[in-house]
Amino acid sequence: MSSDANTPVLRNCIRLPLAEDELLEVTAKAKDYAIMHGAAMRSKTAFSPDSLNFAPFVLVPSSFPRKEFEKAVALQPIINRLMHNVAHDEEFITTTLAETIKVDEFTANLFNIYRKVLAHGFTQKTSLGMLRSDLMLESGCPELSPRVLRTAAGEDGGQDAGTAVGQRAGVVVAVGAAAGTGSKEKELQQEQEQKQHREVQLGRATKERERRANGVHSAYCCWKQVEINTIASGFGHLGPASKTIQRFVLSEMGHADKLHNMPDNNALAGLCDGMVKAWDIYAKPKAVILFIIEDVSYNICDQRFHEFYIRETYPHIKVLRRTLTEVHREGKLGQSKELLLGSQEVAVIYFRAGYEPGHYHSQAEWDARYLMETSLAIKCPSIHYHLAGTKKVQQALAQPAVLERFINDPEEIKAVGKIFTGLYSLDDNEAGNASYEMALRTPERFVLKPQREGGGNNVYGVDIPDALKRMSRVERSAWILMDLIHPPLTKGYMVRPGGDMPPQIVDMVSELGIFGVVIGDAEHIVHNYQAGHMLRTKLSTANEGGVAAGLGALDSPYLIDSDDEDEQK
Repeated sequence: MSSDANTPVLRNCIRLPLAEDELLEVTAKAKDYAIMHGAAMRSKTAFSPDSLNFAPFVLVPSSFPRKEFEKAVALQPIINRLMHNVAHDEEFITTTLAETIKVDEFTANLFNIYRKVLAHGFTQKTSLGMLRSDLMLESGCPELSPRVLRTAAGEDGGQDAGTAVGQRAGVVVAVGAAAGTGSKEKELQQEQEQKQHREVQLGRATKERERRANGVHSAYCCWKQVEINTIASGFGHLGPASKTIQRFVLSEMGHADKLHNMPDNNALAGLCDGMVKAWDIYAKPKAVILFIIEDVSYNICDQRFHEFYIRETYPHIKVLRRTLTEVHREGKLGQSKELLLGSQEVAVIYFRAGYEPGHYHSQAEWDARYLMETSLAIKCPSIHYHLAGTKKVQQALAQPAVLERFINDPEEIKAVGKIFTGLYSLDDNEAGNASYEMALRTPERFVLKPQREGGGNNVYGVDIPDALKRMSRVERSAWILMDLIHPPLTKGYMVRPGGDMPPQIVDMVSELGIFGVVIGDAEHIVHNYQAGHMLRTKLSTANEGGVAAGLGALDSPYLIDSDDEDEQK
């Protein structure tokens, strides 16, 4: 990701830069505070199971517009329900992944498990979804142009006053046009809504024109979804932990009056309570919760705090940790297809591994995954939830009219549709070939994404043409093309193990993740709620931003009501 002199900047929560002596003192304190409050990871370069480094973090919280944060929080239960419905739509998943599984071995292996489980019927019909919807603010929206705003209000260019013009992914779509014949009451209501819409758009146009006349430009216009994670959605602990660090830092510097602008974050409790709700549904008091882990867990604090929260809050529930290899060696099915590890029955399986090919060393690990999928245990995620989170499925959801298959409420369809950025198929067909040519012509507009989780897998900008040219037409089907989002900048201090001391002030961009929990079967949802958030921040020049992958830093949002007010002293 790159930025230039024209990239807008969100105001800071406090005045920066800090005096060097103050910066040195508070940074040293914050490093120790992070370690002592579990905001830590094991080193990938000097690994030892007996030592920890503090996780990279941003010293003071990054600004985020309050109204957009609140929109994202309110939308999460709808996204939960959407993904639950997608996961239970066999025809949609099968059709959508038909081309991908021909060329992507990993997705094909997952799909083969799905196909075999379907053939025998799901032993456990209840699924636990612990999702994270990742989003970024968009600063490059053409809708911020006063002329576009006035046109949308029907005031310029001969536009019909009853028609609003919206734009998404470079395609202009007419919305809000007269809906044909209907009752007089409905027509009057539509006229009133159109009048209100025109007034809002004209007001925005006037305000934006005045701002630009004064040399001020909006830092963002909306937020767009980066992806929806359905497996191993991490940072349920590290998200709240970053807020704890930054609250301490602000208080140390005499800014305790600003803490009310940092929203509550109960992600750890919300996610762990979701596992316990699933355990309750299983209804066997001696059954355990099983965490599936990697052979080496670098992000150990985030995992262990989930385990320890359950043990401390619900001491009657035991938690086990096993790798896929260990499950293959120890696991078996009982008479009722209950999953047994030795003599211990498993009620809930929480996957913190299994989302990338490197976790499956041999057929043994795939056999372990199949064993768990055929068992009575409630999976997080089940195999169909895992497949619902693939990039190809999410690309398909962004196509016109597809959301109507999974969401009934027109207002909810509209709200979800607004958050999608441009997502394009690269299948070997007319549409896919057009996307391919578009990417070759203007690669700087796009990100190339495979069907992978875990960070570090995407291809950006000028590197896209070479990557595409190395693929056959068939191999392209394993990837999707996505419009590059242009977030506004924030300025701050990024604190890293072994980094500069004092840290230097840098340009950064942030990605907000909203957690959600949904539990149910194909017919009913019994629990559905938003469960906290996390913020990852990276250098504005970096493409990827995964903290566990070593590319980003922990952060938390500081909610602002306007992006153009001066920060307070």
